[in-house]
Amino acid sequence: MSNSAYNPVTRDVIKALRKIVGQGNVLTDEEKLETYSHDETEAAVYGHAPEAAITPLTTEQVAAVVKLANKERIPITPRGAGSGLSGGAIPEYGGIVLSLEKMNKFLELDKANMVAVVEAGLVTNDLASAVRAEGLFFAGYPMSLQTCMIGGNIAENAGGGKAVKYGVTGRYVLGIELVTPLGDVVQLGGKLSKDVSGYDLKSLVIGSEGTLGIVTRAIVKLIGNPTARSDILALFKTPKDAIDMVPAILSNGIAPASIEFMDQISIITSCGYLNESLPYENCGAMLLIELDGTDASQVETDLVATGKLCEANGAMEVYVAEDKNNIERIWNVRRNIAEAFKVYSPIQSIEDIVVPISRIPEIIPELERMGKKYSLRIPCYGHAGDGNLHATLVKDPEMSMETWKENERLCLKELYKVTGGMGGKISGEHGIGIKRREYLKDVIDPVELSLMRAIKKAWDPNNIMNPGKIFA
Repeated sequence: MSNSAYNPVTRDVIKALRKIVGQGNVLTDEEKLETYSHDETEAAVYGHAPEAAITPLTTEQVAAVVKLANKERIPITPRGAGSGLSGGAIPEYGGIVLSLEKMNKFLELDKANMVAVVEAGLVTNDLASAVRAEGLFFAGYPMSLQTCMIGGNIAENAGGGKAVKYGVTGRYVLGIELVTPLGDVVQLGGKLSKDVSGYDLKSLVIGSEGTLGIVTRAIVKLIGNPTARSDILALFKTPKDAIDMVPAILSNGIAPASIEFMDQISIITSCGYLNESLPYENCGAMLLIELDGTDASQVETDLVATGKLCEANGAMEVYVAEDKNNIERIWNVRRNIAEAFKVYSPIQSIEDIVVPISRIPEIIPELERMGKKYSLRIPCYGHAGDGNLHATLVKDPEMSMETWKENERLCLKELYKVTGGMGGKISGEHGIGIKRREYLKDVIDPVELSLMRAIKKAWDPNNIMNPGKIFA
C-alpha cells in the first residue's frame, strides 16, 4: 500500500483531534515529532516522521480518534515507549502516532484474585516495583523493563531473561481492554484463570504488533515474589561447550529462572565498555544462570547441583554470586552488550532468532561461518534457556555502507534460512515490524501467511491500524 492510499492530516483533522484529546495533547511541531519518528532500530534507515502525534488520556478519546481516522482514511501508529527493535512503532505512512505515554495509571491491586489492573502506558518497572512492595511478582517482563511499557510488551508478546522458567508476557495477561481498528471498545478476557468461551481473541491480539487494535488497559496475573536467589557464572572453553550445557541443565530436573549465554567477543566488548574485569581471558563463552524461589534451601540445593553439573560437563570455572552487589555486577555485563557494540559501531542489526532448545548447539558454528563469509562481526548472546539468541550483525567501521547493506541483506537471508531449517523462527521476542517483513514469506507456510492477512483484513478493512507492519 502506498502513501496515496491515505489522506493527509489536514488543519481540519488537527482541529478535530484537539477537540477530542485537548490542545496540549496534539503535537505538530517538527522538532517534537522527531521523537515519534523512530524506535531503537536505525533511524536513518527505518525512521519516518508522523504528521501529528497525540497523547490521549482515556480509552474513550482513543476510540474517538480511531473513528476519526477511519472516516478520514488516515493511518494510525500505536506507540508505547518506542523501545522496540523491529520498527513496529514507526509511522511508515505518516499519519497519526497515538502514544499511550500519558495513560500510565496503576488502577487496581486485587490480591484476592492475584491480579493487577493497569493502563497500557505504565512502565513495566513501575508495575514490578509496586507489586513487589506487596510481596508479589509480575514475571512476564523483558530485559528492558525500566523503559518499556505494558502496552508495548503486550503488542510484542515480549520475553526476557526469565522466560525459561516463567514464560513470556502473554502468560500473565488475563484480560485486555481493546480499541478495535474500527473504533469500538471491547473487553477481552477478565480476572479468570480459565476461559474457553469461544475464540481466544485476547491471545490473538497479544503479539499482533498493534495491527489489530490498541490495548488501553490490561489485567495482569501476579505470583508470589521469589525471596531467595543465587546466580552462577560458568566459564567454558568454547561457545559450543557452553551451549551444550543448556539442555543438560534443563533435562536434569532443575528449573533455572534464567540461562543467559555470552560469547567471548560479547563479554570482552561489554567489559571494556563498563571498565569491568571478569576472568574472560581464556574462555570462549560464559553462561549466566539464575536460580530463584521462595524456599531458600531448595534454591541452595539447585545451586550446588547446577554448579556440579557445569563442572562435570567441562566448565573451566564456576563462580557463585549470592550477594546483591555481585549479582548486579555480572548481570550488568549481560545487559550492556548491545550498548557496548554501539560504541564500536553504531550500525548493526540486532536479531532474535529462536530455535528448539535441542538445536541450540548447531546454530553457533553456523554464525561463525556466516561472519567469516560476509566479513561481519556476529556476536551472539541472549536467552539460551529458551532457544532465543541475539545474533547481532555488526558493521566493521572500515566497511563501506554499500558493502554493509548488501552483506547484511545476504547474511540475514541466509541466517533466517538456516534458522528455519532447524525448526526455528526469525523472531522470538522483538517482532517482525518493518525490519523483518520482507523475509517472513520465506520462512513460514504460505497458508499461515494468508490466514494472517485474512484476519488483518477482517479486523481492519480500511488498513489504518499500524499499516505496513508484519506484511507489506
